[in-house]
Amino acid sequence: MILYLVAGRVRKFGQYTVPDILEARYNQWARVLGTVVTIIAYTAIVSYQFRAGGMVLNLITGLPIETGIIITAVFVILYTVLAGLISVAYTDVVNGIIMTIGLFVALPFLLSNAGGWNEVVNQLPETHFQVLGDLTLLQALAYALPTMLLLLGESGMYQRFFAARDEGAARRAVVGWIIGTIIIETLIVFLAVIGSALYQGIESEMVILYSVKQGVPVLIGCLLLSAIVAVIVSTADSFLLVPATNVMRDIYQRFINPDLSQKKMVLYSRIVVVLLGAIAFVQVSFFERVLEMAIYAYTVYGVGITPAVMAAFFWKRATVAGGIASMASGAVVTILWEVLQRPFDLQTIYPALGLSLVSLVMVSLLSPKPAEEKWKPFFG
Repeated sequence: MILYLVAGRVRKFGQYTVPDILEARYNQWARVLGTVVTIIAYTAIVSYQFRAGGMVLNLITGLPIETGIIITAVFVILYTVLAGLISVAYTDVVNGIIMTIGLFVALPFLLSNAGGWNEVVNQLPETHFQVLGDLTLLQALAYALPTMLLLLGESGMYQRFFAARDEGAARRAVVGWIIGTIIIETLIVFLAVIGSALYQGIESEMVILYSVKQGVPVLIGCLLLSAIVAVIVSTADSFLLVPATNVMRDIYQRFINPDLSQKKMVLYSRIVVVLLGAIAFVQVSFFERVLEMAIYAYTVYGVGITPAVMAAFFWKRATVAGGIASMASGAVVTILWEVLQRPFDLQTIYPALGLSLVSLVMVSLLSPKPAEEKWKPFFG
């Protein structure tokens, strides 16, 4: 719903990347810092796609997960280098259609195998059917906030807003996205809950994969597994291409070689993709679970980028110093808090977001007001 308020302004502003927004509202160093934060977060997201691919290959073929991770990483990096952005444009459409159809078709089969909804309820603890489950409110928010913050500032969202026909089309697209998200996420949750009743004792991260393999007819299972693999590859190559483009466009071409030819841009971008893929592969060993990796990546980006981006569109008093302080403090605290293994058993999002927001507000108020030409394009 917040994105609904943002979409029209973003489309009217008409820049192409989040670093573009950061430079226009703050300065060139905000662009550089935004690119660095994007690299840190997006390579972490690619990293857990590698792990997810290893888990799928382990389930299907029996290969060790570590071997599956290597195979996935090599394939994704080569695929991204060879196919480029066009691969994302086409595969995402096909993936979305296959996944949606597969989820709708698989659910009744799985529910039937479980003996109906009443049997599912009887097989599982009451917490599976409560709003927060066995989490406290603070624990639940520690999962919800990083995800929300990622989506509020995520580069792919802004690229889609820029591509809309006009501001109205951008806002309508957000409405459609909200409806689609509610439907698809609800189906996924139902599959996970039913699978938990059918296959008790299975590690939670494997429940849906195991349900797809064991709980539906072979044809439907193949369809869903194919879609899952395709989504892993598509997500990984998307999150490799964005930081590679940022490195080349927002750092190399912006500051080092403004006259870079298109041919060399493509060649260097492919080299950067390989390097970023290698960085993502190294990160696989940092976390044991996909969920932990995801929350870390979302938090780094969500507190390092999103407050500064939101301030650009909604707070005229935000200054260059405030924006940069917010970005730097949020990203640094996230990394340090994870390295220190979350002191005081406090989830990383709370100190990281808190310091990011305090830095943004306090430093902005303590520094001179920004010139009107800095904020006016963001407010029409």
